[in-house]
Amino acid sequence: MQFFKWLYPGLGIKRWISLCVFGLGLIAVVALSSIKTISQHSILLASLATAILIFGVFLIYTAVKNMVRIFVRALMPAHRDDPLVDIVYQRRQTETLLRGPRVVAIGGGTGLSTLLGGIKYFTSNVTAIVTVTDTGGSSGRLRDEMDMIPPGDIRNCLVALADAGPLIRDLFQYRFEDGEGLKGHSFGNLFITALSKVTGDFEKAIAESSKVLAIRGRVIPSTLEKVTLLGEFMDGMIREGETHITDAHKPLKNIRLKPSNCRAHPEAVDAIENAELIIMGPGSLYTSILPNLLIEDLYQAILKSDAHKVLILNVMTQPGETDHYSAWDHLRVLIEHTDPRIVDTCFANVGTISKEMSAKYKQQGSESVVLDLEKIRAKGYQVIEGSFLKFEDDQIRHDAESLARLIFDHHSQNAKLVKA
Repeated sequence: MQFFKWLYPGLGIKRWISLCVFGLGLIAVVALSSIKTISQHSILLASLATAILIFGVFLIYTAVKNMVRIFVRALMPAHRDDPLVDIVYQRRQTETLLRGPRVVAIGGGTGLSTLLGGIKYFTSNVTAIVTVTDTGGSSGRLRDEMDMIPPGDIRNCLVALADAGPLIRDLFQYRFEDGEGLKGHSFGNLFITALSKVTGDFEKAIAESSKVLAIRGRVIPSTLEKVTLLGEFMDGMIREGETHITDAHKPLKNIRLKPSNCRAHPEAVDAIENAELIIMGPGSLYTSILPNLLIEDLYQAILKSDAHKVLILNVMTQPGETDHYSAWDHLRVLIEHTDPRIVDTCFANVGTISKEMSAKYKQQGSESVVLDLEKIRAKGYQVIEGSFLKFEDDQIRHDAESLARLIFDHHSQNAKLVKA
């Protein structure tokens, strides 16, 4: 019989079965004792019976807890040393997140990865669609030397959605400071590159990296083709490559992709078609957000989608890219390159930035984005205002969890209105 297999040597479960049986026996002895007999004797005997009952229950609890732990260690080795209450809580949280809204977040750079760090606490049904036009740093070197899609922004998004321990996350973000050829490269970029060569497929490399990091959701490149940005400036000059465009420090007229007929990743289009909420930004307008929207079939999928479309307005201008841009300028450029229907609602930070912080950013050529929100409302767009900033290491960052909470609260209210 299958039951007797549980008594095989080495399973470590027999002692707990015996303890459970002993506890049940104690309870049975007290239960079978005549209550009448106990009541006719001293209160001391009644107290002893109660104590035996409690002890029996404790033995059963201890036995069951340890049997469950044996199963957990066998089926969930990653959590073998975690307290059972934490495992149960995490499991329930996972089930709750699986019922969360279907979200697509579009962008690149630090803006998208920061936002994903907040979204993952509200839903695990999130797909990050990441730009692949980076030509600088470690990603740019790997792109040129290995003839592959730059992995940097994808790596940042994987780490942002990771449910793995801090050691694994830190490992993926570790950047070599020494070593000929290694200096400047991040371990995560090299890991993804090596996996893509071993498997022969960049998609498989991302999928395997996702397993290693135990991410909540999916990370997908906007296209699997090797594309480059072309920037046309107001003076008619054209530059190719993300870093060359931003290094020019000249006002841009428009931006486009080379080749212009590149195809979107099929899973990216599928995610958009099934999304309830599409979020664009925060991040570099010309080099993180727009490159995704310039892919024709991806952009058309967004226009056809019934999902609520959200733009997170940037807090600070970006030197060499959006100098002196207001909130409306950001939205204007977005719709000029795409379509007025690309956005339904804009989220704007109205929290204050100290004079000291503003002065520091001004030295770097950056300033606060002017919040001409009435211009946006006048064009028929909804604007949600909130305070979702944090300041760390003398830098202004979006408070990802506060921003995500504001977005999901707004989405929930919209969903209720639609149902009504």
